[in-house]
Amino acid sequence: MVRVILNGSNGKMGKVICNLAENYSNLEIVAGIDKGEATSTFPVFTDIDKCNIEADVILDFSRPDALNGLLNFATSKNMPIIICTTGFSEDQIKLIEETSKKIPVFRSANMSIGINIVNNILKNISAFMYKNFDIEIIEKHHNQKVDAPSGTAILLGDTIRDSIKEDTKYTYGREGSSKRTHDEIGMHAIRGGTIVGEHDVIFAGAGETIEIKHTALSREVFAVGALNACLFMSGKEAGLYNMNNVIQAAL
Repeated sequence: MVRVILNGSNGKMGKVICNLAENYSNLEIVAGIDKGEATSTFPVFTDIDKCNIEADVILDFSRPDALNGLLNFATSKNMPIIICTTGFSEDQIKLIEETSKKIPVFRSANMSIGINIVNNILKNISAFMYKNFDIEIIEKHHNQKVDAPSGTAILLGDTIRDSIKEDTKYTYGREGSSKRTHDEIGMHAIRGGTIVGEHDVIFAGAGETIEIKHTALSREVFAVGALNACLFMSGKEAGLYNMNNVIQAAL
């Protein structure tokens, strides 16, 4: 039985994870970390340092400003941590990488199996497609999402850029009268309503357009990936892991 401390247990994703975890016979949420009144069957603490419950992993669906405390706690307990939060600064990403030298750290901008398959497709085709196609990324999310562009859009964009030998640059939205240059990768964010998450990578060429699109219809797709990551990370050695490791282990 893998015992999980869930940081962000009262949030939208936290509640979905709690409900879904009840269907797992080999995993249990034993404690939560969050503010506000909790209706969970497990104890919920307002601060990670106040948590005195024995556990095997920490699962984080919260905000970037919680990172330092979570990493300190996980390091002190020598406990694997699964980071599903997005919007980190470059310094925070470096801190995550440094911490992974001491304890097992899992980080993914998107816990959906589907979006990670899309990412793998982009690894294989982007260098070839760039020769004759302009590349644009459009992401759509609900009106409560605070970071833009989304962590997933950046993940997909970075994969594309890393696959291309030539220098490229992001162009965030467009205005004015300047002409598009081929080295641009357009990045566009839309916020509105209750959109769970859509990511569309467009390859626009002469006389044809190819789109690779992923649409999340429910938050459960992220919860499934997160809980599978918890099972995967339990007992792992120090290192930096991601959803590709989970997918490979399942093959």
